[in-house]
Amino acid sequence: MPQFIRKSLLQLIFSGAYLMRWNDKLRPVELVETDKQAHKMLVACILWHQYAKTLPDLQSQTNLAKEIIEGGLFEYFYRLIITDIKPPVFYRIKENAADYRSLTERVLQELEPSFSAHISGAPSAFWKRMCDWLRNDPVTSVPKRILDAAHMYASEWEFKLIKPLNHFDDEMDDIAASFREKLTAFSDLPGMKAILTPGTALAKLANLCGQLRFQIRWTRAPRIPATSVLGHMFIVAVFSYFFSLSLDACQARCNNNFFCGLFHDLPELLTRDIISPVKQSVPNLPNIIKKYEQDELERRIFKPLRREGFGSLVEQISYYLGLAVDSEFIECCRENGKIKSVRDFETLHREYNADALDPKDGKLIKICDWLAAFLEAHNSIRTGVSSPQLQEARTRLKTKLQEDGLPCLKLDALLADFD
Repeated sequence: MPQFIRKSLLQLIFSGAYLMRWNDKLRPVELVETDKQAHKMLVACILWHQYAKTLPDLQSQTNLAKEIIEGGLFEYFYRLIITDIKPPVFYRIKENAADYRSLTERVLQELEPSFSAHISGAPSAFWKRMCDWLRNDPVTSVPKRILDAAHMYASEWEFKLIKPLNHFDDEMDDIAASFREKLTAFSDLPGMKAILTPGTALAKLANLCGQLRFQIRWTRAPRIPATSVLGHMFIVAVFSYFFSLSLDACQARCNNNFFCGLFHDLPELLTRDIISPVKQSVPNLPNIIKKYEQDELERRIFKPLRREGFGSLVEQISYYLGLAVDSEFIECCRENGKIKSVRDFETLHREYNADALDPKDGKLIKICDWLAAFLEAHNSIRTGVSSPQLQEARTRLKTKLQEDGLPCLKLDALLADFD
């Protein structure tokens, strides 16, 4: 029997879209937590892939991905609770073991209702792993170092946006020096030096990923919060991971579903976010857009990566984007070294749910995409910012989830909590 994920956990995941970053500085655009987390985890995925090539077998690679994904989620949930503490103050607290332990216990106390009380089988295995990670803070482990490197990169990327506007702020030079020092300490990680070197293919990819925070979704329907394409990708990724866990998916499938959610709208960097009604209003427009996306992916991202020796990373991203099976929303796996599509969710779950087959869901990711969009509309309406378009979208998305969802996810009961 799958675990039952409830509204409170989904809303906790979504709540990072409300959290402003650098909110004591002058900012050219609003910088929010979900955007930063998405950028961090995209960079962490690149670093994982590069480090995984040094590991002896696929299981070791799968286990490392799990630790990076879950460690990133543990740190995200921690951040949601301590959001008002400035980084310098937080680092001072960490220097005192007793103070840090007290703060961590307080954070876990705040988080526990969203995990242990609302996922059946409480306390969940995920919750136990989160408690262990946060209480022990594995500072020197490979997953932690990869996450810290990705965190520093994404934070410095934001800092570079705001620094020119804050020339009057005497903290700017110290912050810049701190980023340089901390990022240099991670230059031994495979791929990190290339990411930090301007003009390389990895640096361009990491930078392009960050630019997705500038693309606001639902441009015809003002909302609060005004989620970006980048933040939406992160929310879909986290939903996908939790639903995968709830279905007892194998670890490779959980990892692939997270990374698929994280990358699934990457092509929108090249075409902008085109809403479904517009795509469907012109005959053959979806095919035209898809062809353009693939051409631009090849020209701007994949070809430079291959030219610099990162062909295996191109293959990995292509797998997440479902390029070999024509869509990221089609179930697939690797069998005898070849990518093949799988008929449907039930077949994947019954016959291909094994790490050795590297399975990836399709319909489950699409459901999480719809669910994230539903929350975007629902939360804005509940906040008091509504419009006919948002009302129609919420109703349409709820109907889709009820009629086209997977019975094993128990979406009717979940959606009833949002009434």
